Amino acid sequence: MEKYTLIVTEKPDAAQRIAEALDKNGSPKKVRERNVPYFLADRDKSLVIVPALGHLYTVVHEGGRRNHYPIFNFKWAPRYLAEKGAGHVKTWIDVISKLAENADSFIDACDFDIEGATIGYTLLKYACGNKENIATRMKYSTLTKAELEKSYAERMPHLDFGMIEAGKTRHEVDWLYGINISRALTVAANRYSGKYATLSSGRVQGPTLKFLVIRERSINSFVPTPYWGIQAQVEIQGETCVVDYQKKVIEGKADADAVVDACLGRTGIIEKIEEKTMQVAPPVPFDLGSLQSEAYSLFGYAPWQTGSIAERLYLDALISYPRTSSQKLPPAINYKAILDGLSREPSYRKLASELLRRDVLKPREGPKEDPAHPAVYPTGNRPQRALNTAERRIWDLVIRRFMAVFGEPGLKKSLKAVINVNGHHFYLHGRQILKEGWMKYYRPYLHTEEVTLPPIKDGEMVQLKRIAREDNFTKPPQRYNPNSLLKRMEKEGIGTKATRADIIQTLYNRKYITGERITVTDLGFDVVQVLHQRAPDVISVKLTRDLEEKMERIQNNSEKRERILEETVDRLKPVLTELKKHEMTTGEALSNALKRAQMQERIIGECPNCHTGKLTILFSRRTKKRFIACTDYFTTGCKTTFPLPQRGTVKPTGRMCRGCGWPTLLVYLSGRRPWNLCFNPTCPSKEERRKRLEMQGLQQRG
Repeated sequence: MEKYTLIVTEKPDAAQRIAEALDKNGSPKKVRERNVPYFLADRDKSLVIVPALGHLYTVVHEGGRRNHYPIFNFKWAPRYLAEKGAGHVKTWIDVISKLAENADSFIDACDFDIEGATIGYTLLKYACGNKENIATRMKYSTLTKAELEKSYAERMPHLDFGMIEAGKTRHEVDWLYGINISRALTVAANRYSGKYATLSSGRVQGPTLKFLVIRERSINSFVPTPYWGIQAQVEIQGETCVVDYQKKVIEGKADADAVVDACLGRTGIIEKIEEKTMQVAPPVPFDLGSLQSEAYSLFGYAPWQTGSIAERLYLDALISYPRTSSQKLPPAINYKAILDGLSREPSYRKLASELLRRDVLKPREGPKEDPAHPAVYPTGNRPQRALNTAERRIWDLVIRRFMAVFGEPGLKKSLKAVINVNGHHFYLHGRQILKEGWMKYYRPYLHTEEVTLPPIKDGEMVQLKRIAREDNFTKPPQRYNPNSLLKRMEKEGIGTKATRADIIQTLYNRKYITGERITVTDLGFDVVQVLHQRAPDVISVKLTRDLEEKMERIQNNSEKRERILEETVDRLKPVLTELKKHEMTTGEALSNALKRAQMQERIIGECPNCHTGKLTILFSRRTKKRFIACTDYFTTGCKTTFPLPQRGTVKPTGRMCRGCGWPTLLVYLSGRRPWNLCFNPTCPSKEERRKRLEMQGLQQRG
């Protein structure tokens, strides 16, 4: 068989893009072997482009018992040996290995970051038979034809072994922490209760959960303090304007009443007018964190959702590689070519054409850099398929941000006037945009609002139209949401741009936290309490940050992987000894917390009949059916019960029915969208629906 170059990629979509870009006719042949796709292309020589499915290899325990810890001996092995449901991975590895046998040269074309470097290395070493030292490396930030051709022609002569060492070390350190701490918690609970439930913690997961627990405790221990404010409005030239009192917080009710009494029915005089004109600089380009933050703020997408959507857009060659921490846009990406491509899309034609008429295009950049990739930017390509709503929104957001960074500074005028009412000062504020500049490119997503005021002048008399005392209480600290938690992780330097969103989702999956405005469950509290007592290093932000910094030094060849692994084992040994020593007390605390967590999952809300018990989802041993019943059945004898659907998964929503005010449920059926269920048999909305259906039936018969 003719020899060829084997190109390994991270995912099937990327393999197809690379094959289409490199084939001299743009039409590579697609082959399927045992349901594994790969592509045959012809360029300067024959090419075979084969994808992986992300990580085909992972860190595993090198022998030993399943429910034993500590564990410090490990090796890299195929995922199907470590994970249930990963049997298909063996087929992919077999096909790649077979293709490697007839190849005479190898190219790593996986994503150019730590994860991609690790995937490419393990494929070349284990699946291809130790070809990691002879392989060349393609480096690209978009899957456009031009960039892929350039990346192929200007390949790096060897793999980036510093990045590979950092990737291997991260996986190995995370495995050592994760497997040992998670197994210690799981085994403790299992040995105490005899029941199995997966519990986990790790190098990044522990400190992240600790942030949430500290905030939750602050909220729970918060004691509201009363304070008072003043609400006031003035009339200026027939227009009603809101004004702010000089003190936002008045500590005594009598003092607030005195202000109202002194000003009620009085006329004020404008004593001082301050006008400021200021430039508003364009925004900086998106890195992954700021893209996730903006998408959450605008659309409510969780960080992991935005990451997933951006990944699909990247694979469709619509945006650049999203997992970047850079806020730089180098000229090499060819600003004009991108804008020229965008100008062919009707939605952006006018704005892109305006920018193209400029002699010089210079973006405003942020301070953050990433040696692997530039900031997130659109490629200028048009979609080759129909984008769904979420994809269209993220694509549009990236495009408009890209155009905005080339815009001129905006100009904004602010006005502040002091109004004296019987010796008390009130402030009138106005905001007006004088010149849009970059804002016209980013207009749908601007957060600023204009407040226009009627013409005013010093010494002008104004009528106080309304004044009232406002009764308030101090509020507890705000709960984290997925976006603010991700920002906190980024600020503290724990996790990576690619892993932070997944860590947050893991906390939800483990039932340590719940809700969009994050609440820590009893189980989450108990896990942190156990780790605080027995393994404080595992939830130490400083330790986690130090490890992140050391892994960066590995990438720069100024730190050794072996030393980091040795340090990790030395830190874990005393921690695991302490956990094993107190295994039964730890198991008791975790088992009780698991019981409470399971009960919390089944509680729907207050019983509408007795108002003291809780409606709970129960299973009948006799009929094997689930139903809703009141928890006060065994205390007060409340016999409130309701039937439930017997198919699918049922979960409380935490929300009330608009028709009757009863708590509602979500019913999940395989292959269908979940639907809201109000189980109140006399709910007015059900009666209205019944009447509508009857009316439709009569109309059809008529």
